[in-house]
Parts: sequence; structure tokens; C-alpha cells
Amino acid sequence: MSQFGHNTRSIAVPIRDESDTIKSDDDNTVYSRIRTEDEALRAASAFAREIETGAADRDRERRLPYDEVARFSSTGLWAITVPASWGGAGVSNATLGAVIASIAEADPNIAQIPKNHFLVVKIIALNGTDQQKRFFFKEILNGARIGHAASERGTKTVLDIKTSLSRSANGFRLSGTKFYTTGSLFADWIAVSAIDDDGRFVQALVPRDAPGLTVIDDWTGFGQRTTASGTAKFEAVPVDPTHVMSLQAAYETPSLAGPESQFQHACIDLGIARGAIAETMSFVNTKSRPWADSGVKYACDDPYIISAVGDLQIRLFAAEAAIDRAARRLDRTPAYPTEDQVAIASIDVAAAKVLTTELAILTTDKLFELAGAGATLATYNLDRHWRNARTHTLHDPVRWKYNIVGNYYLNSVNPRRHNYI
Repeated sequence: MSQFGHNTRSIAVPIRDESDTIKSDDDNTVYSRIRTEDEALRAASAFAREIETGAADRDRERRLPYDEVARFSSTGLWAITVPASWGGAGVSNATLGAVIASIAEADPNIAQIPKNHFLVVKIIALNGTDQQKRFFFKEILNGARIGHAASERGTKTVLDIKTSLSRSANGFRLSGTKFYTTGSLFADWIAVSAIDDDGRFVQALVPRDAPGLTVIDDWTGFGQRTTASGTAKFEAVPVDPTHVMSLQAAYETPSLAGPESQFQHACIDLGIARGAIAETMSFVNTKSRPWADSGVKYACDDPYIISAVGDLQIRLFAAEAAIDRAARRLDRTPAYPTEDQVAIASIDVAAAKVLTTELAILTTDKLFELAGAGATLATYNLDRHWRNARTHTLHDPVRWKYNIVGNYYLNSVNPRRHNYI
């Protein structure tokens, strides 16, 4: 597993908690406490091996990975971005990217489920009060999972939302309907993007079992089928005023919230591409027949297949290099960056997103061309790789990545700041 060129380092953990594990009061689950970058990488590699063998069956049967997600959070990996000053490992983007890519190579559905959880941790770190950080970071370190509810159907653009957070006699009430709520079905808390009474974007965190909150498993996308990225309805859901924070400030003030979110998506696509290349080579070596005119005994000796695999590997090296460059840029950008520092980080991430998107789609298509007609049999379910790649890469249009990179270098125009850049 590539570590994207990161430097392994130990993380200082406050003396207040010396335990390596935490036992949940709710279900007696034991949650590991990860303290170093190396521990995170090892935990991700081990977990990826656990889930790899069942990925095809889960997709075929659309069996939602409740047990796998519970195991995932028990490894401690969901807490690795909690800042060290609050008891977490505070891992680098390089390490987080390597963790995500490793798990996505085994099952990109499971890799995507905590992606928005990591974004919420970032928003809390940026805009949360000390009280909010103390509460939610403790929850996360003790195994809590946070789902996300931002996008809505029927609005003019993906950035427009209608969900409202209104003052009431007893605090706040949240009303609206969300779609693409990845992670919410498996969550303990849901972070909801809304418009407050002053017309500003806020993030409200509500318990998954709050009255008036319904999460519906109605995701019918042909790819990423087990992410359960369906609908969440909020009908006058009560919200604790201390659980509301500014979302608008995370993008009005220069921050890495947007490029870090995009970087994580790129790492999922990188993992999909790696998985497809590995599947191609395995099938060619064990099941494919050589073409009749090739004059070779085995498909793996076909010179055109050899060259095509070489091309895929070279493109993979290029994508990994772009991911490495983006990770290093993010990791050396200060905690409170300037507008120009955020802009160049967004540009480096955009370049990586272009390469990983195109590689994921190419490798999952080439799998069938190189493996042959036998690879299309339903028993292998290899089309899940293409379906996952095509679905996940539609999260935001790569054609606009070319535009912002070109505009930056040609006209010195910084990209806009939001969650999709």
C-alpha cells in the first residue's frame, strides 16, 4: 500500500487518557484508540483484508454492511482525524488518504461511508466552540459515527438548500428533506446543513434517533449500492442550541475544508482503480484464454495485454504522484491559511481528482477488454468495479476541474471556495 510519501510520526496524546481501548456503555463494543500514523496504516490494511472477500456478494445482494461498519469504527479509524490536542491522533492528510485508498481498494462502498464523518470533524475543528469540541470529539473517540445530510433534490444547484433551522420557544427546530445522505443510516449523529433565521448556512448535529427524524433506505444508484445514500426527513426535529455551528464561516474564511473533502473523494477513486487493476491481472493470469492469433499459450503472455497492463500501471503511478503532491500541499498549509494558500491547495487537489477519476473509469472498463468475455459472467460480479467508479466519480463534474486549473495558471484566477472544490 502506497503511503503517499508521508513521514511516519508519533502523535502526542494527552495524559488524561492512557487507555488504548474504550468500552461502549451501549453495546459493550470495544473501540481501539489509534495514537500514531503507523498504527492507522496497519489498522486500515488489516481491516481491508477483512472486508475484501465479501465485497462482491454484498454488492450482488445489496446487503448493507452494518456489521462491517461497526467493525470499521471499532478499529479506531473513524477517530484518527480528531486533533491531538483533543486526544486524537490528528493524522496527516497523507495518512488519511492512504487509509481511505486502502479500504476503497477492498470495498469502495465501505470506504465512502465515513467520508462525510471526516468532513464534519474538520468543520467542528474549524468552527466549533471549546464546549462543542470537548463534547463531540469525546463522542467520536468513544466510537460515535456521524452521518451527513447536505444535498437536496429539486434545488437549482447542488449548493442550494431549503432545509431550515428555526428558533422556537424550546430552542431550535429543523425541517426539510435531504438526499445523498451517505453514512446517515449507520450513524449515531447526523450533521445537517440548513439555513437559519438570519439566512446563513449552519450545521446542526442531531442524534440519529431524534424525534421527527426518519432515514429512508431508498438509494437505487447502480453503483456504490451499499452506501445507503438515500433520503433523510426532518420534521420539526428538536435541536440543542449548543449543537449548532456556522457552516458558512468554513468557506467565507479561507480554510482547507473544501480541498480536503475533495482529496478524500480522489482517494476513493484511486482505491477503485487499484482494485480493478488487481482484478484484471488476477483474471488474466488464472482464467483468461489467449487470443487464437497470438501464438502464445497463456493470456498473460499476449504482448498486447502486457502493453495494456503496463499502460494502466504507468497511469496509476501518475495518479499516485498527483495524490502525493496534493497531500503534501495540504499538510504543509498552515491551520489558518491565506486565500492564495487555499487556492493552490484546491488546484493541486483538482489535478489529482482529474487523474484518479479518469483512471478509475479507464481501469474498470479495461478489465473486461483484457480479461475477455468470461469476465462478464454474473458469477464474478466484476461489473461492480465499473458501476462503483462511474457512480462515485459523478460526485462533482471533472470537466470543471480542468477549467479551474486552466483559469488559475492562465489568468491567475483563484477557484471559488465550497465543498466541491
